[in-house]
Amino acid sequence: MYDYLIVGAGFAGSVLAERLASEAGKKVLIVEKRNHIGGNAYDHYDDAGVLVHKYGPHIFHTNSKDVFDYLSKFTQWRNYQHRVLVSTDGQLFQMPINLNTINAMYGLSLNSDQVEEFFASKAEKVDDIRTSEDVVVNRIGRELYEKFFRGYTRKQWDLDPSELNASVTARVPTRTNRDDRYFTDTYQAMPLHGYTRMFENMLNHPNIKVMLNTNYREVMDEIQFDKLIYTGPVDEFFDYKFGKLPYRSLEFKFETLDKEWYQETGTINYPNDYDFTRITEFKYLTGQKHHRTSLVYEFPRAEGDPYYPIPKPENAELYKKYQQLASGLSNVHFVGRLATYKYYNMDQVVAQALSTFKTIQKNTPVTGPERI
Repeated sequence: MYDYLIVGAGFAGSVLAERLASEAGKKVLIVEKRNHIGGNAYDHYDDAGVLVHKYGPHIFHTNSKDVFDYLSKFTQWRNYQHRVLVSTDGQLFQMPINLNTINAMYGLSLNSDQVEEFFASKAEKVDDIRTSEDVVVNRIGRELYEKFFRGYTRKQWDLDPSELNASVTARVPTRTNRDDRYFTDTYQAMPLHGYTRMFENMLNHPNIKVMLNTNYREVMDEIQFDKLIYTGPVDEFFDYKFGKLPYRSLEFKFETLDKEWYQETGTINYPNDYDFTRITEFKYLTGQKHHRTSLVYEFPRAEGDPYYPIPKPENAELYKKYQQLASGLSNVHFVGRLATYKYYNMDQVVAQALSTFKTIQKNTPVTGPERI
């Protein structure tokens, strides 16, 4: 008899399993359809012995001390500040756009005040900012929008930025200083021995059992449990009653080269050339020393594993229908990116899981499983 059946062994499921087992003394069974724990953050050593991220680069950053301190129980950290270059017009420029980017692109020697004036001179005022195009054009104008944003966004989402919610491009700042770090969060680091090792430590508890290669629907009638925590796609949980929630997916092409390094930094974006959106070289991220190097190319796809909820108003309305169904199930908690149809960073998923645990602790236990 298990107190909790948890569907999915990614961040949401693993954090809740650990908290319920170690803090609340509950017996937990995690059911995972893949052949590994860690969800999309899973990493492993490839045939060349290079540590790679199977589902694309995962770079940890957060402003939450609570989240960082919690994960620090399960891993040591390697300080790492991610830097990105953009290939446009046959040259490489720093991204996010900053003072160095503008000076290099236009052959100028502006200072911070002057580059603010430069942006203002390029900007096209948009009174009612609704779309991703509006965000960028209003801030820095159409020329930089075309060079850095439009092509990348169209590849990533198969939609023009003018069709997407403003939140997509609002995630990427524009700076008037020389800060070339992709993130500016207080805590920026990578698990010293990789994400998978961190998850192994998290789930190493006598009250936790993990079943891999298992569809939860195939075992629910055979397992006795009181409550369910679900971290998979919410529309799938309800058998697509209102139709499928739209996602963008990714295809990854890995390559190992007989050289120590391939590119100048961890990630290079390709907004306007090639079918892929970016190339990431893993040794920058992991700090591993190796005489060979491994890369991943990312190709956005319409079909495949669900990665990115598509931020359009009609999709949000569709999700609300599933959210209403979910809220009516007292013995089921929906947690994580797929279960709540939100584009969360890793730290946000951890924070959501920790918050859910606190909510569970406050609530009076309900006896008996609620079958779906």
